Amino acid sequence: MAGASHYVLPLPEFDKPVKLAIVVAPYYKEIADWMIAGAKAEIEKVGGSYEVIEVPGALEVPTAIRIAYRQSNFDGFVALGCVIRGETTHYDTVCNDSSRAIQLLGLEGACIGNGILTVENYEQAAVRANPEDQNKGGGAAAAALHLIALTRRFGRPKGGVGFKPRAETIEIAGGSEGPATA
Repeated sequence: MAGASHYVLPLPEFDKPVKLAIVVAPYYKEIADWMIAGAKAEIEKVGGSYEVIEVPGALEVPTAIRIAYRQSNFDGFVALGCVIRGETTHYDTVCNDSSRAIQLLGLEGACIGNGILTVENYEQAAVRANPEDQNKGGGAAAAALHLIALTRRFGRPKGGVGFKPRAETIEIAGGSEGPATA
């Protein structure tokens, strides 16, 4: 079944190289491999680099991204995985919680393309994952690249927002005696 045609933004251009983490849950290995291939190809189109990080399942993807976001130097992240509906409500939990966690990380400032597929069956996943078909891995990488470009466009120097920490000494205006204590 052919889907409706949709507009795809051209990939952004970068004056400085970008580095992304492709965080993948390879529970369905063939699906994951197709999505990784699609993501890698999109990142390579802009001259970017990447590291693939595997985690056990879709619920661990946002946690791994959060760890890397706080402790590494990645410009962005590509979240990849596949959740296929089963006989229990576990599907709903995994879909909703992984998506919500990724969205919250994005609101914190992490540049994430969400490519975690949520489908009814393996055939739907294969169509969406295959780089020669819907290429959702490539789409997730493109989304992350666009967010990185936006962050760089509107970026500010790193530093805290709000009050500066209290200095060791406080100088009183008009005083020539040196520092005074508070």
